[in-house]
Amino acid sequence: MTQEEFIERWSKSGASERANKDQFRAELCDAIRVAEGQKQSIGKIDLCEDGCFVLEAKQGSEAGFPKLGTAKRGTAAWNVAMRDAFGQALGYSRTIERRPPFLLTCNIGYCFDLYATFDGSWDYRAFPNAQTNRFFLRDLPAQRDLLRAIFLEPHTLDPARRAVKVTREVAGHIVELARELEEAGHGSETVAAFLMRCLFTMFEEDVGLLPERTLVKLLEDECIPNPSKFPVQGMNLWAAMNEDGFWPTGRLLRFNGGLFADQSTLPLTRPQLERLLEAARCKWADVEPAIFGTLIERALDPRERRALGAHYTPRAYVERLVRPTIE
Repeated sequence: MTQEEFIERWSKSGASERANKDQFRAELCDAIRVAEGQKQSIGKIDLCEDGCFVLEAKQGSEAGFPKLGTAKRGTAAWNVAMRDAFGQALGYSRTIERRPPFLLTCNIGYCFDLYATFDGSWDYRAFPNAQTNRFFLRDLPAQRDLLRAIFLEPHTLDPARRAVKVTREVAGHIVELARELEEAGHGSETVAAFLMRCLFTMFEEDVGLLPERTLVKLLEDECIPNPSKFPVQGMNLWAAMNEDGFWPTGRLLRFNGGLFADQSTLPLTRPQLERLLEAARCKWADVEPAIFGTLIERALDPRERRALGAHYTPRAYVERLVRPTIE
C-alpha cells in the first residue's frame, strides 16, 4: 500500500475503534515501510516497540457518520478523549522494560500527536513543541521520515544531541578566530566583546529577530569580496540594531540591554571573514544558550581554548536537577 492509498482509504474512516485499529496499525506500518512492532498483551496497548514508543489509537468521526466512535472530531469531548489517550499511553509505558522516549496518540484516519522525553524522567512533553506536535494524516508523506525515526531510532531525534553537535561545530569556528585575533595584538576584552556581538547577531538572525540572512548576506555580498568594508558595515549594522534603524533587508528591531551600544568592530582578513560566515551559517536556533558564556570564558583563557564547547552544561543535566527540586 502506498502512502497515497493509505491516506485515501483511512481519511474516510469513522465509527468503531475496535473494528478499525488493528488494520489501521498494520497498514500504517506498511505505508511507512517499517516492521509492525509488538502488539502487547499487557493491558490493551495498541502498538509499541520496546525502548522506542507506545502508540494509543482512538477513532473519532466527522459530522454525518451514523456512529461517532470516540467523539465528533474537534469537539470538547474529542479533545478530552485525546488527552485521555495520552494518559493511557503514559500508563502503558510504565509496564515496558525499557522506557520508551516517545508516546504517540492517534485519531484513526485524522491525526497523530507526539510526546517525548529524553532525560530519563517520565515527564513526556509535546514534541517538538506544543505548537507543532500534531500532524494530520494528509501530511504523512512529509512526516514519514519522522515516524520512521520514532519507530526505528528514536534517540536520533533528541534535541540535546543536535544541540551538542551544532554547539561544538560553532565553537570550532569561534575558537580559532579568537586565537587569531589575540595573536594579532587585540586585547582579550576587546576580542570578547566583539565576538559576543557577532554571536548574538547570528543567533538573532536564525530565530527571526532579524530579517532572514541579514548577517550572512552582508558577509557574502559585501565583506568577503572586499574585506576592508567589514569594519564600517559591521558598525552600521550594530548601530541600526541599537537604534531601531533601517537596513537593506528591512527595518531592524531595537536590541536593548547595552550589548550594541558599543558598535566597534575589528578588521578581519578574508579567511577570517569566511570563518565567521561558516559560524553564521550554522543553525543557531539549535545552539545551547550556555555557549554564549562558555565561548567567551574559554576565549579569554588560552589554556582552555582547545576544550572550547566541551564543558558547557548540557540541558539534560540541568533539567535532571531542576525538575525534581522545583517541580
